[in-house]
Amino acid sequence: MSQKVCAIVGFGTGVSTGVAKAFGKEGYTLALIARNPTKLEDNAQALKTMGYTVQSFAADASDEASLVGAFKQIRAELGDPEVLIYNAFAATPGKPSSIDAKTLISDFSVNVAGALIAVQQVLPAMQANRKGTILFTGGGLALNPFADVASLAIGKAGIRSLAFSLAQELGSGGIHVGTVTICGIVEPGTHFDPDAIAQSYLTLHQQAPEAWQTEIIYK
Repeated sequence: MSQKVCAIVGFGTGVSTGVAKAFGKEGYTLALIARNPTKLEDNAQALKTMGYTVQSFAADASDEASLVGAFKQIRAELGDPEVLIYNAFAATPGKPSSIDAKTLISDFSVNVAGALIAVQQVLPAMQANRKGTILFTGGGLALNPFADVASLAIGKAGIRSLAFSLAQELGSGGIHVGTVTICGIVEPGTHFDPDAIAQSYLTLHQQAPEAWQTEIIYK
């Protein structure tokens, strides 16, 4: 299997669609993962009508077995992803004093643990090839937390830390790990248009090794 594969976990409308189009234009086959199979197929079909090569895989980012199974399917049907984008998140509202631990843990399983599981699925091939890109959708809450969405702020801080930790571990092996930290509300037709934000993901992916960045703060 010779096609280039970009796997996107947490695919939907918004940033992930912008990223899918950006990498699709670069000739990547898009392996799209999301929890809701109906919405996933509808969104995937929209990309297909634009001329992109797309395949969808329903999986729950909070469920390790489900996510591992999706990547097994991707490898069997498309080959090993050269690019991984992790865009899944859970955002239960609540201040730190009121949110319960079970909710925090549940959200964290999507916001951070799911990213780690996804990374571990693509790493063996990337390490063998000494090549690959792993990018996370970060958020300004990692830098400036907001009490009313404490769980998501903790999650974005966690995934940012995971990105930097992975970059330290994997960079010397030819694997570029980065995060796009989005400091604003994503809205089409504004500075925070998904297609505009997506260019930061492509910028990270296309950087030469000697110029690798771990983070682009989009503000």
